[in-house]
Amino acid sequence: MSGGFNLSALAVRERSVTLFLIIAMSVAGLFAFLNLGRAEDPSFTIKSMTVVTTWPGATARQMQDQVAEPLEKRMQELKWYDRTETFTRPGLAFTTVTLKDSTPPAAVPEEFYQARKKLNDEAANLPRGVQGPFVNDEYGDVTFALYALKAKGEPQRLLVREAEQIRQRMLHVPGVKKVNIIGERPERIFVDFSHERLATLGVSARDIFAALNGQNALTPAGSIETSGPQVQVRLDGALDDLDKIRNTPVVAAGRTLKLADIAEVRRGYEDPATFLIRHQGEPALILGVVMKERYNGLRLGEDLAKEAAAISAEMPLGLSFTKVTDQAVNITEAYNEFMLKFFVALVVVIAVSLISLGWRVGIVVALAVPLTLAGVFVIMLATGRDFDRITLGALILSLGLLVDDAIIIIETIVVKMEEGRDRIFAASYAWATPPRRCWQARW
Repeated sequence: MSGGFNLSALAVRERSVTLFLIIAMSVAGLFAFLNLGRAEDPSFTIKSMTVVTTWPGATARQMQDQVAEPLEKRMQELKWYDRTETFTRPGLAFTTVTLKDSTPPAAVPEEFYQARKKLNDEAANLPRGVQGPFVNDEYGDVTFALYALKAKGEPQRLLVREAEQIRQRMLHVPGVKKVNIIGERPERIFVDFSHERLATLGVSARDIFAALNGQNALTPAGSIETSGPQVQVRLDGALDDLDKIRNTPVVAAGRTLKLADIAEVRRGYEDPATFLIRHQGEPALILGVVMKERYNGLRLGEDLAKEAAAISAEMPLGLSFTKVTDQAVNITEAYNEFMLKFFVALVVVIAVSLISLGWRVGIVVALAVPLTLAGVFVIMLATGRDFDRITLGALILSLGLLVDDAIIIIETIVVKMEEGRDRIFAASYAWATPPRRCWQARW
């Protein structure tokens, strides 16, 4: 039993070093346990990005040949390029760029950055009138918490301003990566006219469009060099309120008319709406909070609850700010389940070991479980793993193996010592003998 390296014999022989390592491992495991991230599901890297390009008036074949194909060729220059999948329809091309499965997660952001550069370079070569390409490589963000902002009877523009202020406050909460405002309806200015009336006045819709585009153009007017600062000269003609739009001159058939004489100008919201949200039967805006990678979800949940309570207390009368969902609840349930099963298993092991093996052997078996888990926590912290459904489930399953192995090893040592062997030999035998042979030696 003395041939080769035997860690068990070394641990028994050098008791001071072993005690020091046990204490150091316990402290390191406790530190790792307190600093490991908490999340509901494990984080994963999405190795795909989407590219959307529009060209109003183009056919599906033109979108394929003149827009999508040049962009796909540039994507083939990527280092970790795997494939592109594109579908086109009149005026629209939607491309999904996928990297190889073997792409290291750390290299994905740089690869997406290179893709953006190549797409922007190729955009100058696309036909005139093409809009885009518009790249999205963040659609894999998982929302940690959702909050509903409601104001019964208030204009939505006031609700959006309040949502922007709340968003800025929540971005200062530690652990918040981004806050998305969902359900906002963009403001629009509508010009309503009747084709029959325009025909009677001899005005076409194209004349109205030309007048609005010409009036709203921002044209540089140069600057004046002085002995002091440079003075910029600007033409005041941009449309910035409803009155200016109503007074826009429309020239048609040798006559000049005001836009207000032939059309109705009003302010409103996007119609039909692209996205509408209702919470408890009332129109609302949703603020979605995204958590930073490898952050403690339990701590973030507590900080968000405090900040939400402070925001609600300072909210103007008529506005309400309520929590819709919170991932911290699910994280707490999974975490509490693990801790409960861990302590139940530990108590059962200690009780059974003390009754059947004696107090000294029982203490050794009981200490093997938390000490092993301490080492696991250190490895998890070093390798970038957090507490989530997968890791907690694996730890719960491993508790049985930890207890079983500890009992087999300690019983093997006890049997050999009862046979008259010394501690070092018994420890060496337990290290060098497979568990199946240990059970055979016992029986």
